[in-house]
Amino acid sequence: MDMPFDTLGDVSDEALLVAFANGDGVAARALTLRLTPRIVSFATRMLGGDRAEAEDVTQEAMLRLWHIAPEWRQGEAKVTTWLYRVTSNLCVDRLRKAGRSDPLDQVAEPPDPAPGAVAGLQEADRAAALDAALARLPERQRQAVVLRHLDGLGNPEIARIMDIGVAAVESLTARGKRALAADLAGRREELGYGN
Repeated sequence: MDMPFDTLGDVSDEALLVAFANGDGVAARALTLRLTPRIVSFATRMLGGDRAEAEDVTQEAMLRLWHIAPEWRQGEAKVTTWLYRVTSNLCVDRLRKAGRSDPLDQVAEPPDPAPGAVAGLQEADRAAALDAALARLPERQRQAVVLRHLDGLGNPEIARIMDIGVAAVESLTARGKRALAADLAGRREELGYGN
């Protein structure tokens, strides 16, 4: 017995996962549509802009989520926390296997068709500069900065994802932000930020 798709917007991720485990395909589809864009974005940034690798990692992470669904114990962890942690581990594994713990590829974000041409180019330059600067950060700093400032997660959730204390998250995030600021400081005018 599937839930009506149009009523699932207010249903928690955990409830959708439990519904899927009980055979509700609509719940699985809703959860996939809700989580996949966030996980692809996170994985893309963790993998230095490699969208194809990020999509592979996301697919593997989602398969693992569906596999553990029958054993999911609601209330012990958030689905997103679990999924970010699995994704993070998969990304780190891929980077290490490829021999690039700190990716050096500089890949520009695809241009957004909404802004005008100049604004679009400037935004693409800013995104490329940020992605390149993120790629130069140590792995753990990059992970903390992306989760906190690009994915908007709170420090306690990041601590659970990274399996470290909240103080360590704060330290990694602060050091990562300082390193990014120093890395991008000489490019403020070039990137259209002026003085």
